[in-house]
Amino acid sequence: MGVKVTFQPYDKSVDVRTGTTLFDAAGRAKVPIRVRCGGKAACLMCKVKVEDQSGLAPPNINERNKLGPLIGEGVRLACQAKVQGSVTAVIPEDPLKAAIRAQLAKQQDDDFL
Repeated sequence: MGVKVTFQPYDKSVDVRTGTTLFDAAGRAKVPIRVRCGGKAACLMCKVKVEDQSGLAPPNINERNKLGPLIGEGVRLACQAKVQGSVTAVIPEDPLKAAIRAQLAKQQDDDFL
Protein backbone atom coordinates (compact mmCIF):
# COMPACT_ATOMS: atom_id res chain seq x y z
CA MET A 1 0.00 0.00 0.00
CA GLY A 2 1.36 3.41 -0.96
CA VAL A 3 1.44 6.67 0.94
CA LYS A 4 1.14 10.16 -0.48
CA VAL A 5 4.11 12.54 -0.35
CA THR A 6 3.47 16.15 -1.33
CA PHE A 7 6.22 18.64 -2.15
CA GLN A 8 5.73 22.38 -1.75
CA PRO A 9 6.05 24.98 -3.21
CA TYR A 10 5.84 22.76 -6.31
CA ASP A 11 2.39 21.41 -5.36
CA LYS A 12 3.39 17.98 -6.67
CA SER A 13 2.43 14.68 -5.07
CA VAL A 14 3.50 11.10 -5.57
CA ASP A 15 2.47 7.77 -4.06
CA VAL A 16 5.37 5.74 -2.71
CA ARG A 17 5.93 2.67 -0.56
CA THR A 18 6.63 3.08 3.12
CA GLY A 19 10.35 3.18 3.78
CA THR A 20 11.05 5.36 0.72
CA THR A 21 13.25 8.38 1.46
CA LEU A 22 11.91 11.85 0.75
CA PHE A 23 14.79 12.26 -1.70
CA ASP A 24 13.73 9.21 -3.71
CA ALA A 25 10.09 10.31 -3.56
CA ALA A 26 11.10 13.74 -4.86
CA GLY A 27 12.88 12.10 -7.77
CA ARG A 28 9.74 10.14 -8.65
CA ALA A 29 7.71 13.37 -8.47
CA LYS A 30 10.31 15.18 -10.60
CA VAL A 31 10.94 17.69 -7.82
CA PRO A 32 14.53 18.94 -7.64
CA ILE A 33 16.37 18.50 -4.36
CA ARG A 34 20.02 19.47 -4.41
CA VAL A 35 22.54 16.93 -3.15
CA ARG A 36 26.28 16.63 -3.55
CA CYS A 37 27.11 13.62 -1.39
CA GLY A 38 25.03 10.99 -3.16
CA GLY A 39 22.58 10.70 -0.26
CA LYS A 40 25.12 9.90 2.45
CA ALA A 41 24.04 12.70 4.85
CA ALA A 42 27.37 14.47 4.33
CA CYS A 43 26.62 17.63 2.38
CA LEU A 44 23.43 18.80 4.18
CA MET A 45 22.15 20.26 0.92
CA CYS A 46 18.94 18.22 0.95
CA LYS A 47 17.38 19.84 4.00
CA VAL A 48 13.60 20.09 3.84
CA LYS A 49 10.99 21.38 6.26
CA VAL A 50 8.31 18.98 7.49
CA GLU A 51 5.89 20.56 9.97
CA ASP A 52 3.99 17.37 10.80
CA GLN A 53 6.60 14.64 11.08
CA SER A 54 4.12 11.94 12.06
CA GLY A 55 4.38 10.58 8.50
CA LEU A 56 8.14 10.07 8.82
CA ALA A 57 10.24 7.51 10.66
CA PRO A 58 12.15 8.95 13.62
CA PRO A 59 15.46 10.58 12.64
CA ASN A 60 18.32 8.12 12.33
CA ILE A 61 21.73 8.67 13.89
CA ASN A 62 23.05 10.45 10.78
CA GLU A 63 20.25 13.02 10.90
CA ARG A 64 20.52 13.51 14.65
CA ASN A 65 24.28 14.08 14.42
CA LYS A 66 24.07 16.44 11.44
CA LEU A 67 20.92 18.43 12.27
CA GLY A 68 20.83 18.41 16.07
CA PRO A 69 18.22 20.88 17.35
CA LEU A 70 17.04 21.74 13.82
CA ILE A 71 15.04 18.50 13.89
CA GLY A 72 12.82 20.06 16.57
CA GLU A 73 12.12 22.90 14.13
CA GLY A 74 10.88 20.45 11.49
CA VAL A 75 14.07 20.24 9.43
CA ARG A 76 14.97 16.84 8.02
CA LEU A 77 17.47 15.48 5.51
CA ALA A 78 15.56 14.28 2.47
CA CYS A 79 18.20 11.62 1.78
CA GLN A 80 17.68 10.07 5.23
CA ALA A 81 14.04 10.75 6.20
CA LYS A 82 11.91 7.68 5.45
CA VAL A 83 8.20 7.89 4.77
CA GLN A 84 5.83 5.94 7.03
CA GLY A 85 2.61 7.77 6.20
CA SER A 86 1.33 10.67 4.17
CA VAL A 87 3.51 13.75 4.55
CA THR A 88 4.14 17.20 3.09
CA ALA A 89 7.70 18.45 2.68
CA VAL A 90 8.64 22.04 1.87
CA ILE A 91 11.68 22.40 -0.35
CA PRO A 92 13.60 25.63 0.35
CA GLU A 93 14.47 27.88 -2.54
CA ASP A 94 17.89 27.26 -4.06
CA PRO A 95 20.29 29.85 -2.54
CA LEU A 96 21.64 30.92 -5.94
CA LYS A 97 18.14 31.39 -7.34
CA ALA A 98 17.15 33.35 -4.22
CA ALA A 99 20.16 35.67 -4.64
CA ILE A 100 19.40 36.25 -8.32
CA ARG A 101 15.72 36.89 -7.56
CA ALA A 102 16.65 39.40 -4.83
CA GLN A 103 19.10 41.17 -7.16
CA LEU A 104 16.50 41.40 -9.95
CA ALA A 105 13.92 42.75 -7.52
CA LYS A 106 16.39 45.37 -6.28
CA GLN A 107 17.20 46.35 -9.86
CA GLN A 108 13.52 46.74 -10.68
CA ASP A 109 13.03 48.90 -7.57
CA ASP A 110 16.03 51.06 -8.56
CA ASP A 111 14.67 51.43 -12.10
CA PHE A 112 11.30 52.51 -10.72
CA LEU A 113 12.82 55.31 -8.65
